[in-house]
Amino acid sequence: MLSKDQRDKIVSIIDAADDLTIATNRADGYPQATTVSFVNDGMAIYFGTWSQSQKAKNIARDDRVSIAITDPYKSWNDIKGVSIGGRARKLSDPAELARVGAIMMKKFPQIAEFAKAMQEAEMAMF
Repeated sequence: MLSKDQRDKIVSIIDAADDLTIATNRADGYPQATTVSFVNDGMAIYFGTWSQSQKAKNIARDDRVSIAITDPYKSWNDIKGVSIGGRARKLSDPAELARVGAIMMKKFPQIAEFAKAMQEAEMAMF
């Protein structure tokens, strides 16, 4: 169990980052690492992707994932990051999708144009 100080330190690192690397498991057993933009609500981490992407297919088959988040740095002495293992799930609850969508639009307002273009595509939120 994390202490409040540990949790606060982890959340501060997550809050400062715009992207993460997520590792999923391919059908052939090899890991696949992909960089994605993300948002968070505390330690809950969310990202969107095309539903037919390899990472979405990998998660549908095996929900075990590992993520790495590193804050920007100029010197090796300043490297801060977290590595978190867990299980990913596709969001389906309309209220949760709306809440996470609002968080994404606030952090990345430029995705509004992308979202309009992708209305016809099936997107997956994890």
